[in-house]
Amino acid sequence: MTEESSTSQLSVPEPLVFDQALWRRRSIKDIFARYLVGAGGIAVIGSIILIFLFLFMVVFPLFKGAAMYEVTNYSLKKVAADETLLYSIEEQAEIAMRLNNKGVVSFFNVDSGELIESKELVANNDVHISSWAHLDAEKNIVALGLNTGQVLIFKHEYASNYKDDKRTIVPTISFPLGEEPIDLEIGEQALTSLAISENEDGLTLFVHTESGARLVNFEKASSFLDEDEATLELTSQVQLPYVDTPIKALISPERDWLYLLNKEGALAYYDIRSKDEPIHIEDVSVLDEGSMPTTLEFLIGGISLLLADDLGNIHQLFLVRGEDGTRHLTSIRKFKSGSAKISSITTEQLRKGFLVTDTDGNISIFHTTADRHVITKNIIDKPLAHLGIAPRSNKIIAEDVSGQVHVWGLDSEHPEASMKSIWGKVWYESYPEPDYIWQSSSASSDFEPKFSLTPLTFGTFKAAFYAMLFAMPLAICGAIFTAYFMAPKMRGVVKPSIEIMAALPTVILGFLAGLWLAPYIELNLPGVFTVLLLVPLGIFVASYFWWRLPEFVTSQITDGWQAALLLPVVLFFAWASLALSPWLEQVLFDGNMRLWLTDTMGVGYDQRNALIIGITMGFAVIPIIFSISEDAVFSVPKHLSSGSLALGATPWQTLMRVVLPSASPGIFSATMIGLGRAVGETMIVLMATGNTPVMDFSIFEGMRTLSANVAVELPESEVDSTHFRVLFLASLVLFIFTFFFNTIAEVVRQRLREKYSSL
Repeated sequence: MTEESSTSQLSVPEPLVFDQALWRRRSIKDIFARYLVGAGGIAVIGSIILIFLFLFMVVFPLFKGAAMYEVTNYSLKKVAADETLLYSIEEQAEIAMRLNNKGVVSFFNVDSGELIESKELVANNDVHISSWAHLDAEKNIVALGLNTGQVLIFKHEYASNYKDDKRTIVPTISFPLGEEPIDLEIGEQALTSLAISENEDGLTLFVHTESGARLVNFEKASSFLDEDEATLELTSQVQLPYVDTPIKALISPERDWLYLLNKEGALAYYDIRSKDEPIHIEDVSVLDEGSMPTTLEFLIGGISLLLADDLGNIHQLFLVRGEDGTRHLTSIRKFKSGSAKISSITTEQLRKGFLVTDTDGNISIFHTTADRHVITKNIIDKPLAHLGIAPRSNKIIAEDVSGQVHVWGLDSEHPEASMKSIWGKVWYESYPEPDYIWQSSSASSDFEPKFSLTPLTFGTFKAAFYAMLFAMPLAICGAIFTAYFMAPKMRGVVKPSIEIMAALPTVILGFLAGLWLAPYIELNLPGVFTVLLLVPLGIFVASYFWWRLPEFVTSQITDGWQAALLLPVVLFFAWASLALSPWLEQVLFDGNMRLWLTDTMGVGYDQRNALIIGITMGFAVIPIIFSISEDAVFSVPKHLSSGSLALGATPWQTLMRVVLPSASPGIFSATMIGLGRAVGETMIVLMATGNTPVMDFSIFEGMRTLSANVAVELPESEVDSTHFRVLFLASLVLFIFTFFFNTIAEVVRQRLREKYSSL
């Protein structure tokens, strides 16, 4: 063969041709993909930031300070003359009412001071006002004590008329209990002190005259033809033990308690539920040494008392039921407006706030529940004597000792919110001690808001804890066995079957948990706890017998399929435990384990409790933890485990010392992702718990979580109200929790990856 022929038979590769067009298309695709992925990542980060900013913007006004601004001022002569007794402002803050000591009611424009109308209530020159009291400040009903031993009750009302789309407010005076004064049948004695309270049953008055103190009771009889028209019949008149002329006397709205404040600062209170035999409970003194009392007022609702002194202190008190069942007047909290003498207290009509004036010309605003000093503003360098506030708390009218009237605007939207009222223990009215309470609404207008997020946060972590307690061992151990020990064909069935559980809607799980699982567990409570004992014991016994079987029997089962033999064992022992439940309950718990828990162990039992949540929410979390953990274990390089086995380690030693350390970053990530899912779960905890915001870690008690609370109450809350913003604060807290846990998880995962990357 010639050299030429041999050369012709050799295959010579064709030279590579550089395709510039193909390279350009690929470069464009790479650049597009790179920027697209980058834009997606930036969009995710931007979305998270925008969500945070939106929540923060809604929540921020909660902690915004109050502001007062001057509207106008004018001379009292423009309104009327004589000494002022009372100021009041109607709801639209356009018209104010002034009552003077001559019994003249004057209506005037708040902003201009122009007199609209005057009405003389006491026309007889021989009759004058010796005392006065609010019968119902919210309904604008005032009682006047006369020097004739009579009481005149009037009401100032405001009707809105619209003509040509222009609103006109017309003030009127009415007499709900008759135009004639009520005769107390004590003779012509001046009423030097007066307290009055009325409900649907009758009328109770405390009067102090030169002949002493009396408690006078009337029974109310409604007219058959007109329910609003009522007649009064004197039923009792009780002489109280010697009482000094009180600085202030008050009767609770339900006509059951009488409070008397004397000039030394002693506050006496009487139980007057028995109208014929009032009981003097005790005298209480809460003032600081060297201080003298100035005034006493009810907070809205008539439960709390506000006692002011000449050193600028205001004490809040209310009756607290003791362990013996008796009620004692207790000082709850103390406020400080300054060092000047408090001259008057005015309470807000729609919330648990109050305003005080002092002799330095300051107006201070406080909120009792939030234990918050909202604002102090100097109005004038003269003592302020009288104060009135609009029902919506947006305008204030004050009078100084020189007869000048000052009108100020007020911007204080959320005084109820403070760090203490949201996160700390608060001593609420009628509660025996400070506590964490969430109760956002009530049918009563004098309701004390309870916006503590502490029990909701506690409930969130409690639900997540019991869910993870149920899910983590099953999911992680199942993932390890599936990835490391199970046969490939069996793994191909088990893994998708568990992962498809994640597709179950949580609303279905919650529905089944609330309507089926909770009643079933309550009826079979002994069997449920027996399952926790017998199933592991049964697995151990079955494994022991399998280990003792001859090799020719065990060798019939291919490695990796032994777990299938445990399925009937688990089902049998679970069925046996539940079947034994009625017998165990009858023998051990006298036929009722729930009653035994309550009466004998002192443990309360709610049907929808943390046990139900642990099982149901654990069922929802298992697929996430299992799938990620299984992938992490299965992804450990095979040469690591093979090398360990080749060096003489047992499969168990290889798993514990080689496989699990390498897979630990993925297992930890799976756990934290599962925890994040459990913390943010809404529908299951909404439907499968009693939604009771209690702080009890018992597995038999329910809870309320942050997410469920937002889902329940946000649709019903008033937009931009304190309730609305506190719910958004709960969402922000939940967002921060999730972000925090995910950040910690990522940091720990990276450190674990660096630590075991050298294996």
